[in-house]
Formats: sequence, C-alpha cells, structure tokens
Amino acid sequence: MSTSPPGRGNVPPSKSPETEPDPTARPPEWGDANCRAVLEAAPDAMLVVNRAGEVVAANLQAQKLYGYSREHLIGRVVESLIPARLRDRHRQHRENFFANPETKFMEVLEILAQRSDASEFPVDVSLSRLTIGSETFAISVSRDATERRRIDELKRAEAALRETRKSEKRYRRIVETTNEGVWLLNSELHTCYVNRQMEEMLGYEPGEMLGHSVFDFYFPEDFEHKQQVLKRREQGLREQIEERLRRKDGLELWVRIAANPIFKDTGEFDGALAMVSDITERKVAEEALASVSRKLIEAQEQERGRIGRELHDDIGQRLAMVAIELQQLHENRLVLRKVRRRMGKLQKQISEIAADTQSLSHELHSVKLQYLGIAAAVRGFCREFGKQQKVEIDFKTHDLPSPVSPDISLCFFRVLQEALHNSAKHSGVKHFEVRLWGTSDEIHLTVKDSGAGFDREAAKKSRGLGLISMEERLKLVKGTLSIDSQPKRGTTIHARVPLSSGSDSMRATG
Repeated sequence: MSTSPPGRGNVPPSKSPETEPDPTARPPEWGDANCRAVLEAAPDAMLVVNRAGEVVAANLQAQKLYGYSREHLIGRVVESLIPARLRDRHRQHRENFFANPETKFMEVLEILAQRSDASEFPVDVSLSRLTIGSETFAISVSRDATERRRIDELKRAEAALRETRKSEKRYRRIVETTNEGVWLLNSELHTCYVNRQMEEMLGYEPGEMLGHSVFDFYFPEDFEHKQQVLKRREQGLREQIEERLRRKDGLELWVRIAANPIFKDTGEFDGALAMVSDITERKVAEEALASVSRKLIEAQEQERGRIGRELHDDIGQRLAMVAIELQQLHENRLVLRKVRRRMGKLQKQISEIAADTQSLSHELHSVKLQYLGIAAAVRGFCREFGKQQKVEIDFKTHDLPSPVSPDISLCFFRVLQEALHNSAKHSGVKHFEVRLWGTSDEIHLTVKDSGAGFDREAAKKSRGLGLISMEERLKLVKGTLSIDSQPKRGTTIHARVPLSSGSDSMRATG
C-alpha cells in the first residue's frame, strides 16, 4: 500500500480528499507500519472509527488514555468507551455525523469518557471526516480535560472570589451609609457584626458591642418577653416588631426591628440578621397622644358617672314620685272615669320613661361593674338591653380570672355596649351571641351576629366614631380589636387584652 498518510495516498495532490474523494481509492491498511507511524506521531489520543462505530485504528496515546491495549481497542464499538447512561446520546451524534456528508468537521466538545477500570473522566473530543473510495471514517482526536477543567474551575473560583469581594465592598458601603442599624447575631445570639449606625443608636464605641449577648442590650424586666421573641425567630418566623432596648447610658431606646432568621443547609438555626430603626421620637409622640386620650376617656367616664348618678338619684326619683301621684289620683273615685283612664295612660308612659332612664343610668354608670365585677355586669347589661331592644342575647362566660382589674373590666364593658348597639342597629337580626372568657395570659370578648354584615375595607375608610372609640379604649389597656365581617354573612367583633396590662393602664373608673 502507499506510504503516504491515511486518507491521502490515492488522492491527486491538487484535490482535497474531504471535498472530492476518489471512488477508485482503496482504504488504507490501518495496521500497516506506515499508517501506525502516522497515528503515533499525533500528540493526542487518536481513534479511527468506521460507519458501524467500530474502532479500526488506535495510537499509543489512546491506549494510555482509555486504559486498553491496542488489541482490546481494535474492533470495540466506540460507545463502550462512554458511560452506559450516555451511550445512546453519543450513538445518535455519531450516526448523525456519518449521515450528513456536509459535516466535515465537528467542533471540540467536552464529553465524559470511561476507562477500562470504569472510572469516568472528561475529555475534549474533535471529529473529522475521512472518505476514501466508498468508505467513510471518523477520526476522533481526544485529550484528557481533567487538568484543563481544574484550571477552568480555579479561574471561575478566582473570578467568583473577586466578584464576592467586590460585592462585600459594595455591601459594606451600603450597610455603613444606610440610616438604619444592621445587627447580625450568631447561633448563640451573640453579636458578630453591627454597623456604625447601630452602635451610635445604643451609644457604644466602635467594636464595643461585638461578642455581647443580645440580652445585654435589654432591660432585665423584658427578658422573658425577649426570649419568647427569639424562640419564634429560631423557629423560622420573620417578624417586624417594636420593642425597647437599653442604651449604654441606661436610657430607653424604642426601635422597630425587622428580623430574618438564618439557617444552615441542614436546617439548623445559625443566627439572625436584623434591620433596626430608631422610633423613640414617634413613641414619645404616641405616648403623649395616649396620655391625652387617657385623660379624655377618664373625663368622659367621670362625666358619665355623674350623669348616671344624677339620672338615677334625681330624675329617676322624681319620675317615680310623679307616677305615684298619678296612681293616687287614678284611684280617687271623685275623679271622672274618663279622666282616670287618661291618667292611667299617662302613668304607664311615665313608668316607661322611668325604666328607660334607669337603663340609661346603668349604661352610663354600672353599679354592678363597680361592685360585682365584669361577668355580672355583662350578664345584667345583656338582659336589660335585650328587654329594651326586644332582642335575644345568648351570653356565656368561662375561665375568667378573679379579680379582673377595673381598667380591663370597664374597657370590655364599653366595647360590649358599643358592639351591641351597632349590631342591633345594622345587622337586621334579633339574635346575638356574647362570649367572655380568659386564657393563661389574655381575656377575650366576642360579640357575634348572623346578620347583614358589612364591607371591612369600606368600614376602614369610613372609620366611624364607634370603631375608633373601641380601638382607643383597647389601646389604653394594650389590647387589640379585630372584626370579621362579610356582606350577608354576619359580623364577629373580637376584643382581647393581655392580663399584664391591668396594673399599669389608665384608671378610668365610672
């Protein structure tokens, strides 16, 4: 056979074998010494594969790369050098390459190869077409890509590190220039980073806060509450809360904290990142407004008490005297019968006015609330209100602590009055449910009807005086008001107050 390189021995020098193959040419004898010399001269692993995918020639570099002797490579289907899970895809690529005569060269691709010991490694492979006579071969040139991939990964890691450092610098610039405090805690709730704004808020010098437990910045009386908050954060709850911190000089600092827990890949709690805003001025203003509201409500309750006593002790008594005198005249036989009938009607009207006056007096100033407590006062009011408005009120109570502070009792009593008046006026039904109960740390009151309901969004915009009054009263005892209502599906008004609020809230006794 010709001693010229494979694929060129029978092709005229003026023509390329890839573009104009000689149909009369015969394929080279790949085992011939000259062909083998050409293959061995290649610096990379080289395989010659026929259309059936069989290896017909392989150089020493291919033997070293794949871990097979030349005898074990020759005749082997080239896909056997690929991991089993990838062979179908590789076979499809090979068949497409042979089926498309226009494809003379396939760009270098990185694929996963498999050695004789079944170990897998990346290789860079290029394919070129060689057509001699009626036969076509694919010449595969492969190079171990392990080192190249390692270098690429190192370059990517270096680039990522540079970007990370740039990001860290940008982040630090943002953190140090923001108006908010940034507070980072580790899994032990010790401070591992704060920005300068956070240090200035609490009156510390740079670096003084580092390593300190978060509890070092709270007042001792707040520890139990703070432990509950931090426990919720460890459970993964993102919270935005308002609380007070203790400055280095011992003064009080009110802040709004938006806290985000941090977790390891294993799901284990790894710390928390908090954004902290100073709201002390706002809190002072709110406290001043609350003081005004407290004084207004106290004045209102005092005036209600005075009017209630006046109605009961003066107006009510005078109406009773008029009713007695009319009764006496009605029983006098000297008075004409027609006049007596008229007096009877007047007596009935005055008795009704007296009863309404007494009921109004009880609303303004409940003696039962003052002497018998919230449960008896609510039960009595529900009975009187139902009789007066001709409605049915189902009242139940359970688990109330004893005693309930006067502040909380009065607050619930006023909320009940407002809620029942609103329900009777707007619900369109004659049956209501009132529930009063206690838990380990709260007291609850609900007023429920199954009537017309209302649009909560519209109610928020209108904010009638009744709703505002209930909310303001509850704020003074650190309580909350929630309303669940939908058109034609009824309304439930729910008031709740923490038991701890009774000792330091306003004293609005009636």
